[in-house]
Amino acid sequence: MAHINTLGARFGSDYVPSAFVMRIGQRELFIGPDFRNRFSQVNPVFDCRAGIEAGYLEIVLFSKWLIVLSRAK
Repeated sequence: MAHINTLGARFGSDYVPSAFVMRIGQRELFIGPDFRNRFSQVNPVFDCRAGIEAGYLEIVLFSKWLIVLSRAK
């Protein structure tokens, strides 16, 4: 079963109004606009890299949307 939670400081996106976190089992899925300044080149269609913390996976779609997969705490 999926649970939708309010945002916290874990993803550093307290001020992003159109983002949400969804919990599916022991995993969390954050979906929202990409609000970070990227200093490296990002693939314009699909970019996947390690996240801020261990166990996080960041996916940037169309250089606009950020999807973060993480383990629920």
